[in-house]
Amino acid sequence: MREITLSHKLERDNLLTEKYIPRDLLKKAKESISQKIVKVIVGPRRAGKSVFSLQLLRELDFAYLNFDDERILATKDYDEIIKGIKEVYGNVKYILFDEIQNLQKWELFINRLHRRGYNLILTGSNSRLLSRELSAHLTGRHIQYQILPFSFNEFLKAKRVDAKDFSQGKEDQGRILFYLDEYLKTGGFPEVVLTEVNRNDYLRILVDSVILKDVVKRYNIRYTQKLYELALYLINNHSQEFSSTKLKNILGLGSIHTVENYISYLEEAFVVFRVKRFSFKFKEQIQAPQKVYAYDTGVINAVKFKLSLETGKLLENLVAVELIRRGEDFYYYKNPRGWEVDFVLKKGMKASQLIQVCYELRYPEARKREHKALIKASSDLGCNNLMVITWDEEGEINYKDKLIKYLPLWKWLYGKGA
Repeated sequence: MREITLSHKLERDNLLTEKYIPRDLLKKAKESISQKIVKVIVGPRRAGKSVFSLQLLRELDFAYLNFDDERILATKDYDEIIKGIKEVYGNVKYILFDEIQNLQKWELFINRLHRRGYNLILTGSNSRLLSRELSAHLTGRHIQYQILPFSFNEFLKAKRVDAKDFSQGKEDQGRILFYLDEYLKTGGFPEVVLTEVNRNDYLRILVDSVILKDVVKRYNIRYTQKLYELALYLINNHSQEFSSTKLKNILGLGSIHTVENYISYLEEAFVVFRVKRFSFKFKEQIQAPQKVYAYDTGVINAVKFKLSLETGKLLENLVAVELIRRGEDFYYYKNPRGWEVDFVLKKGMKASQLIQVCYELRYPEARKREHKALIKASSDLGCNNLMVITWDEEGEINYKDKLIKYLPLWKWLYGKGA
């Protein structure tokens, strides 16, 4: 164990010499670093959880172990792990455990170390597994941070661009839209953004690896090909409604229960996420079809079957991910006549904002369609905070005595006027 710990220390030391893009969550997370609660960093593989944790601990004396190393997983006596840490790091109190969910009964081990006074930082690529087990064993004694692929703000930092410097001139608007178009196509996985890696190959291999490591092996999936086909189907049909019955028939799976389980596993591994239809009636909410989104538009472009870019749906997917990043409670809305609003933001028991996402509104019929859906939903849900997120149009319009705000996507992503 000493040799393993030494090799991980060398890895840690090498990583600490690198310069990294500061993540948006870093300042907030640093406020909790000295608190005697377990810090849990969750998110997709390769999204930057380890680097974020290193940024968080950079000024402190801390130990580091990566549980993607099969040599540690072969250890039966977990006291040997602590012995190795003490032997290499001395009387250290901060410990970073990377991909901790790979260790069997890790939650009992973490609970024991926490009771002994260690300040623990954990990373993991399985959101519900970590949350469920920690809630059972560390009630009220942990805090969770979610690290997703780069936000547009972080993407601009990586490109050494500061949108604060941009004026409202057409030249600057063109520049920012150039970067937004690139972000929409490449997504935000750090290695894709920061290196010359072949984007499509990298992201396809990443999806394959996540499905194999974080789903198939963890849950002993028998029908691996069916699971893979389901993942590709959901990613290719992002920003659309789906039903488990339809998926069961398309993929030839044995039951709706199997479909639901497979989708849950893909959600836990940060492959896709679902958004429910808004209703004040709980029964209607759970029975209605849901919409599905991928966590990264680059992944969508890498694995898609369709030749067209479908920019409007990619924009909607980008907005959905940003709402997740901001921690919003959100839904979509569809009335019995089929009028749909892309996002309903909820505060408490009330709808607080209605958002449509539309690439362009130059055609009168498209403008009228988006307006009518917003006005109908505004009346149904009692919400007058109405917005259309566009590619580059900005302004306001009074439509049937309701004020509708237009905001360019880049401004909304950058937090201007959101």
